[in-house]
Amino acid sequence: MDLGNEVSASELLQAQAHIWNHAFNFINSMSLKCAIQLGIPDIINNHGQPMSLSKLVSALHVHPTKSHCVYRLMRILVHSGFFAKQKVDGSEQEEEYSLTLASRLLLKDEPLNAAPFFLVQVDPILTTTWNFLGAWLRNNDPTPFEMTHGMTFWDCVAHEPRFTNMFYNAMLSDSELIARVLIKECKWMFKGLKSLVDVGGGTGTMAIAISNEFPDIQCTVFDLPHVVANMQGTKNLDFIGGDMFEAIPPANAILLKWILHDWSDEECVKILKQCREAILSKNKEGKVIIIDMVLEIQEMDKESTETQLCFDLVMMVYLTGKERNEKEWKKLFLAAGFSHYKITPIMGLRSLIEVYP
Repeated sequence: MDLGNEVSASELLQAQAHIWNHAFNFINSMSLKCAIQLGIPDIINNHGQPMSLSKLVSALHVHPTKSHCVYRLMRILVHSGFFAKQKVDGSEQEEEYSLTLASRLLLKDEPLNAAPFFLVQVDPILTTTWNFLGAWLRNNDPTPFEMTHGMTFWDCVAHEPRFTNMFYNAMLSDSELIARVLIKECKWMFKGLKSLVDVGGGTGTMAIAISNEFPDIQCTVFDLPHVVANMQGTKNLDFIGGDMFEAIPPANAILLKWILHDWSDEECVKILKQCREAILSKNKEGKVIIIDMVLEIQEMDKESTETQLCFDLVMMVYLTGKERNEKEWKKLFLAAGFSHYKITPIMGLRSLIEVYP
């Protein structure tokens, strides 16, 4: 087969460009990582107004021989939507840069700072793993991560202090944002609840937000003993250590935010069965609240769909979990003994799923 004789020159070049674009996709991530490490979003924000290239170069304290490189770095970041630019009045050369909503989420003092989540994803501990995906598909190792590092992902989180800190900061930053959205857009979900357990709730970001907004709900953060060992509760907030595979404290509602996608179908059924027992031991009017991705939603745009599919591979490469479509979710719910569910695609890339006994 000789494609040169079968298709037009423009089609050949377009196909080549498509391959090249994927070959260089990592450059967008590394460029943004560089911008975060240099503090570019904060420098522009602290300037108080659009910032010229020359002032940005000066504020960055880059080596004189590298000053021209800042323009090239900013050019791709503008193209990627992380900064906006405009010409300086009266100048044909100078440009000014300002923040976009995406780069505002990267500011250090922003309560909803998304930088920790981004930085852990591009850390060498994780990125190195992808080089062994092909070899992993031909052997019997549980995950590419374990094949690469000789330990499971969760062992790495538990025993590598630098990565531990990065991982929990990433989860904290995501919980801050989701808690804000949940309280703002989904108050109806908490109507009539008297108690709620946040399974795998870490240091309590989600539960604290819920307990503050709904003081009549008794909230409990349930996580591994070492995670909650030094946490202090309040009038309507408790911290309990334990294992979600063995038992979950009883409550009207069980919250699983970004938990089930970490685990295999068999493991998810075990967790959901414990959730069902926790609800039924309280009363029969409860529910499980799941915040997780639902694949193949028709309303999803192409970019969001691609991000979801990438997340599915993240689960495959680092853990034993997966992202699921509605059919796959339904199978889990029925296997765990639940009767019905409701999916509300209101959480961006993720959906709100309510599951009933």
